[in-house]
Amino acid sequence: MTTHDLAAMTARPTLAVVEVTRSRPDRPAYHAKVQTLNATVADAGTNGGWTVVRLAAADLDPAALLDLTDSADAVVIVGGEDIDPRFYGAQAGYEGETIHFSDADEGQIALVQRAADRGTPLLGICRGLQIINVALGGDIVQHLDDGIHRNAGVPIDESLSTHDVTLLASSELAAALGDTRISVQSAHHQSVGRLGAGLVPVATAPDGLVEAVEHRDVPIVGVQWHPEAPGSPAAQLPLLLASLFRATTAAEVAQAA
Repeated sequence: MTTHDLAAMTARPTLAVVEVTRSRPDRPAYHAKVQTLNATVADAGTNGGWTVVRLAAADLDPAALLDLTDSADAVVIVGGEDIDPRFYGAQAGYEGETIHFSDADEGQIALVQRAADRGTPLLGICRGLQIINVALGGDIVQHLDDGIHRNAGVPIDESLSTHDVTLLASSELAAALGDTRISVQSAHHQSVGRLGAGLVPVATAPDGLVEAVEHRDVPIVGVQWHPEAPGSPAAQLPLLLASLFRATTAAEVAQAA
């Protein structure tokens, strides 16, 4: 075995953590909350054996985002603002609409599409799940009535709601988390509607809302909740990243065969 071979075996795989933006001067409280959540994902990746590269999609043009993530072994797309409805054939002006970062949408959609083409392991969290769905031709339910999925009308630090989710027993997600019934933290006013090509629902909330999807053929999974939230079960995010790690290894083996 050569020194190069040994280095290749011991190198940490690269995880690209892709957020919306690093700048929200008009919404400091929201920005601080999002940055805390995103930093938690990056830190968990580092602690889980990854070399983490953290990128903000709105602060790069789509081509630059693709270039900077070209060699990533896996990708996590984290939460943030609503997707511009033009990307799923709908109109603006809906209830609860947030500011849109169209460049971030375009870049993240392209990232998902490339991952699907290459078989690159990818995890979407909250908005990340919705990006996966839109990238593969699905659409979005633009506004949900107030209910179990967020605490409305409260300070941002109190917006996360706790509820149960039931996982499909045969799903990769259930295998990763070791159970078919889990407690989650969420804070969203939109959800996936028509599912994109290749996606199957693998988790539902008590009200029937789709809470997670997996791709039939490639290691792409999205969860609507926030495993990185402070109130989430401590093992939830590490288990999801460990599953992503295993998928990365399997993808490398498949490519080498």
